[in-house]
This record gives sequence, structure tokens and C-alpha cells, in this order.
Amino acid sequence: MTSWLDEVRWNDDGLVPAIAQEVSSGTVLMVAWMNRESLRLTFEEGFAVYWSRSRQKLWRKGESSGHRQKVADIRLDCDEDVILLKVEQEGGMACHTGRHHCFYRRLHGGQWEQVEPVLKAPEDIYGSI
Repeated sequence: MTSWLDEVRWNDDGLVPAIAQEVSSGTVLMVAWMNRESLRLTFEEGFAVYWSRSRQKLWRKGESSGHRQKVADIRLDCDEDVILLKVEQEGGMACHTGRHHCFYRRLHGGQWEQVEPVLKAPEDIYGSI
């Protein structure tokens, strides 16, 4: 029997991009990567688990900040190569910069400008960085 995980088109590194979207507002909070284990754990535990490419290990969103993502729905796109997580963002912040979401810069006049406020200083969330 084929597992639902076998239906995902993993890239050559065994990863798939995952978009976290706030279920209540529709706001795209962040994009991260998942491997087979992180997607399985996300499904089993009901909270977002990603694969950290920089640390080469599983990353439970909110493990150090407390800003977990409770998963309401998991979707696979038509090409089977992108995961969409519809989540309830705990603590109101998804971004490690202390913002509500990671897409806080907008291209304006050929320059990137910050258009979303910092809700909490990163050092207050994570301690010394």
C-alpha cells in the first residue's frame, strides 16, 4: 500500500517547500522546508514541524519562541511539490524578526522598504542572539 507521503514530489534533497498561511486572515506567514519526517510529525502532532536546512535538523516551530503553529489543514498542490499548512499562529508572531509574518518588505521605487512593524524585539523573544 502506498503511503500518502509517497504522493509528495520531494526534491533531490528530500525536501518540499511549505507555505504557512493563517487560517483566520489568509495571510501568508512564512515559507519553510519539510522533509518526510517533519511532514509526518506535523500530521501526527497537529503542530508545524519543519526541516532546518541551516541546522540540518527538525525544527518545531515555536520551540524557542513559544510561537507555535497549530495546524488546521494540510494541502498538497496540483503538481504535488508544495505543501500548504493552514495554521493558527500562537503568540501573533511567525517571523524570527518579531513581526507577524516574514513578508515585511515591499519593493517600492526599486528599493526594499520595511512595511510591517516589529511587535516584539527578537532579543526579548530569544534572548541574546
